[in-house]
Amino acid sequence: MKILIGKVISTKMPKTATVAVERVVVHPLYKKRFKKIRKYHVHDENSVAKVGDRVKFVASRPYSKLKKWVLVQEVGKGK
Repeated sequence: MKILIGKVISTKMPKTATVAVERVVVHPLYKKRFKKIRKYHVHDENSVAKVGDRVKFVASRPYSKLKKWVLVQEVGKGK
């Protein structure tokens, strides 16, 4: 089971939160570090997540075309 942690960037859709997962990648030749950001649509049944919160989510059954993740818990509060 794949578990990811990211920051909520949008909660405009009902029962859905858009979460951005940021990771640092090192270029194989030049050794420069840079950030890569990927956005996921996460199923949030009770609309617990607020914009800015850090959340943990896992892979699940498909809820829609893009929504294949479900929110597990809130890791930290946003500002």
